[in-house]
Amino acid sequence: MIKRPINTFSRSHRPDYILIGTVFALLSLGIIILASASASFSQIRFGNTYYFLKHQLSHAVIPGLVSCLIFFFISLNFLKKIASVLLILNLLFLFLVFLPNIGSRLLGSSRWIDLGFVTFQPSEFLKLTFILYLAAWLEGRTKKNTLKSGENGGFGETLIAFIIAIGLISFLLLSQPDMSTLGIIMVTAAVMYFLADTPLWHSIAIFLLGIIFVAISIYAAPYRLNRFKILYDPMLDPMGKGFQPKQAIISVGSGGLIGSGLGLSSQKFGLLPESMSDAIFTIFAEEAGLIGSSILIIIFLVFLWRGFRLSNNIPENKFAKLLSQGLTFWIILQAFLNIAAMIGIFPIAGIPLPFISYGGSHLIIELTGVGILLNMSKNVS
Repeated sequence: MIKRPINTFSRSHRPDYILIGTVFALLSLGIIILASASASFSQIRFGNTYYFLKHQLSHAVIPGLVSCLIFFFISLNFLKKIASVLLILNLLFLFLVFLPNIGSRLLGSSRWIDLGFVTFQPSEFLKLTFILYLAAWLEGRTKKNTLKSGENGGFGETLIAFIIAIGLISFLLLSQPDMSTLGIIMVTAAVMYFLADTPLWHSIAIFLLGIIFVAISIYAAPYRLNRFKILYDPMLDPMGKGFQPKQAIISVGSGGLIGSGLGLSSQKFGLLPESMSDAIFTIFAEEAGLIGSSILIIIFLVFLWRGFRLSNNIPENKFAKLLSQGLTFWIILQAFLNIAAMIGIFPIAGIPLPFISYGGSHLIIELTGVGILLNMSKNVS
C-alpha cells in the first residue's frame, strides 16, 4: 500500500467558490466606493472625474488579479522552497528605499521605490513574504524539535531566532518609519508562532516583549503618543492632530441607518484627509449607512470563516495550515484595525482597508495572498 506524502496534496477539487465570491464582492465594493470618493479630487487635480479609478484598475486591480491567477497554479512545495529567497529579496528592497534616486520620500517617510515606470511599497510585500517564510521555517523547526524526545532546547533556539528575525524587520520598518505595517507583521507572526504548537510560555514571552517594545516605540516618537492622546480626547487638538479622527467620526455618524446615498457624501469634498485610501470606509459609511457598513463587515467575517475553514480541512501539511492561517489573519486584522480607527476605537495608523482602499502595492499583495488561499482550497474537500 502506497502512503500519501504528508507534504503534498493529492486530491483535486474545485476552488472555494464562496471565497471567490467574497473577494469579488469586496473588489466590486472597492471600485464603487473609490469611484465616489475620488471623483471630486480627481476632477480638481486632473480635470477627469475617473482618473484615480482608472489608475486603480490599471495599476492595482488588473495586476493583482493576474498575480492571483499565477499563484493559484504555483505548487505549494515550490513556494515553500523559494520562501527564504523571496524574503531576502524583499529585505533588500527595504534597504533600497533609503538610497537616493531609487527610494522615494513622501511626508517625511521613506517607504517607496520609484523605478520611473512603476512605484511600489516594499513593506506591503513584506507582509506576504514574511508569512510565507515563517510558515516554512516554523514547520521545519517544530518538526525537528518534536523529534528530540524529552528535549526542549531546540524550541528555545527557535524562540531566539524568531525574536532576532522580528528585531531585524523592526529596525528596517521603524527606520522608514512604518509602525503600522510593523504592528500588522508582529501580531500576525506572533499568532502564527502560537498556532505552530510551540510551548505556551514562548507566546507569553513574545506577548510581554511586544507590549514593552510597542510602549517604548510610542513614547520614543511624540507623534505616535499624540495619536493615543487624541484617541482618548478627540477635542484635544480638533483643528490639528485630531482633525482626521474628528472628521472620520462625523462622516460615519452622518450616514445614519441607511446612508445619504451613493455619491452623496459631503466629507469627500476636501473635509476628510485620505478619503480615498485609509479613510475610505468613512465615505462608504456616510453613503451606505449602518446597514451598508454592517454588510461590509459581514463580508469580511465570511472571508475569515472560509480562511480558517480551509486551514481546518487541510490534510497533514503544517506549512499549508500555518500559511492559510497567517494569510487569513493578516487580511482580517488589517481590515478591522482600519475600521476600528475610523470609528474612534483605535488610533489612526495609516492602515489601508483590504481590497477597497486606493493604492496598488497593498491590493496586489492581498490578491496574491488570495490566489495562494484558493490554490490550497482546490486541493481540500
